[in-house]
Amino acid sequence: MAKVTLIGPRLAEPGTEFVFEGESTRCEGCPYRGQCLNLTEGVRYRVTGVRDSGLLDCAVHDQGVTAVEVEPAPVRANVAATGAYAGSSATLDGPCPYTECPSHEYCEPLGVEFDESRKIREVVGEPPHDHCALDRDLKLVEFEPSSD
Repeated sequence: MAKVTLIGPRLAEPGTEFVFEGESTRCEGCPYRGQCLNLTEGVRYRVTGVRDSGLLDCAVHDQGVTAVEVEPAPVRANVAATGAYAGSSATLDGPCPYTECPSHEYCEPLGVEFDESRKIREVVGEPPHDHCALDRDLKLVEFEPSSD
């Protein structure tokens, strides 16, 4: 189910995804705190609709904020190939120091913690790398959205 929240206009496009990072120190005393801080910290969200609400002043977003509808979004990740099938649960294998690897964004995806078990929605296929420098046997999967 979609939630209405406030975000900066640069992010306010249907399909845009972001991970809610929580409250900034600049939020203190803001009259719109309740409308902005109504999401779950660390969860990846997708904008599903933009409200025609205009812009409100904001100390965090330089252009202000506007109202949008968001839902938790699925996350693509690399997981151990053994046991990776739709409907099973998996965790990430752990950090990877090889930031230039084409798979790095899937080995350390935003919106999933290393110790968090998530249900696999779909096995997408092989990871984008040719060889894992850590000798991990991985599959690219799409996790179900967080239950928020």
